[in-house]
Amino acid sequence: MSDTDGDDASVRRAVVLDYLAHGLSDDARPQYEKSPAGYALDVEDFTLYEVAFDEDERLTIGSEVVVSPPGERDVVLESQEVEYEDLSSGAQSELEYVVADLVEEYEERFVDFYNEAQPITLRLHQLNLLPGIGTKLRDGILDERKRAPFESFDELSERVSGLHDPDEIIVERILEELRDDDLKYHTFVGRHGDQ
Repeated sequence: MSDTDGDDASVRRAVVLDYLAHGLSDDARPQYEKSPAGYALDVEDFTLYEVAFDEDERLTIGSEVVVSPPGERDVVLESQEVEYEDLSSGAQSELEYVVADLVEEYEERFVDFYNEAQPITLRLHQLNLLPGIGTKLRDGILDERKRAPFESFDELSERVSGLHDPDEIIVERILEELRDDDLKYHTFVGRHGDQ
């Protein structure tokens, strides 16, 4: 499918985590040459970006922007992927709130994870990658989803004994994947187009 077919799947959107009106602090250029900059989190695969913004636009934390392709950008001039350690302290402190908002906004996608998670190896299941999900909870989720798919986080909590705050468990896992580069399995972060 070509870009002219109106295919929206190739457009990468991100939520602003930090807006630095005077540019990045480690940018050695004179102030008059710096454009506003900041950090953003991809809404689809949670990729982190360092971005340069159009100086005529004023953005707030939580604004949604297009980071790619360049032809679709409106307020972003440049973007590049970064690691968690590269984020400003402001972006790091906002990250948990933005991830929680995205999990809530796209609840169906994450409930579907509970419905569709599969074994990774003979001894390890995708559900076991979630914080606090051991054998007993995993088996409870698997047994309940055989009866009927889950429709919401509330239903997950009601039907699976001992599973409290399934949305917060997803948020914890996403943050763990963002902060720890050495994790062997990535379930949510960096999987754009894999789903």
